[in-house]
Amino acid sequence: MAKVYTGASMSLDGYISGPGNSGFDQLFKWYGNGDVEVATTHSDLTFRLTPQSAEHWRGIVDGTGALVVGRRLFDITDGWGGTHPMDVPVVVLTHKVPDGWPRKDSALTFVTDGIESAVAKAAELAGDKTVGVNGGTIASQCLEARLLDEVWIDLVPVLLGDGTPFFDGLENVPVELEGPVSVVEGRDVTHLRYRVRYP
Repeated sequence: MAKVYTGASMSLDGYISGPGNSGFDQLFKWYGNGDVEVATTHSDLTFRLTPQSAEHWRGIVDGTGALVVGRRLFDITDGWGGTHPMDVPVVVLTHKVPDGWPRKDSALTFVTDGIESAVAKAAELAGDKTVGVNGGTIASQCLEARLLDEVWIDLVPVLLGDGTPFFDGLENVPVELEGPVSVVEGRDVTHLRYRVRYP
C-alpha cells in the first residue's frame, strides 16, 4: 500500500489551531514571508515562500497522490469548492455525506465506514504516490490503526496555549518516532520529518 504521512503547521506547544479555530495567522505566516511565488489551483491562493520552504512545499505536492481529511476540515473550507489547492483527490471521512455532495465536478470522495476504508480508498486513488492525512482526529485514528508511516511537522515558533493538538486521545502510548530524517530551515518555520516506529 502507499506510504501514509500526516503533516501540519504546529506550534511549539503542539497545536495545529488555537482556541476557537484561532492562531492560523501565526501558524501559516511562513506561507507568505518569502520571495518565491507558488501558485495553487485557486487563483486567490498564491503562496510567497522562502526558497527553502518552496522546495519543501513542491516536494510535498509532487509526491502526494491523495489526501484523507475529516468532516470538520471539509466544513471549514466548504470542500475547497470541489478542488483542493494541491489538485489531488480528497477522501472525506464522515458519519454522513453532506447534502449536495458528491458533485460531478469535484475530486472529493466520501467514506462513512472508518479510517481503514478511507485510507484504502486514498491509496487506490494515489497510485504510486503517497497519501497525506490531516492532523488532529484523522492523524490520531491513523496512528492508532497502525496505518501511519511518517509525521511531517512544520514547526512554528509560537505558543498557542490551547486548541487542537496534532495528536489527541491516543491510547497506545508512548509512540516512538525515528529521526528527524530530514530538517529544512525556513523563515519562521522548521520543516521536520519523522518515521513512526511500531513495536
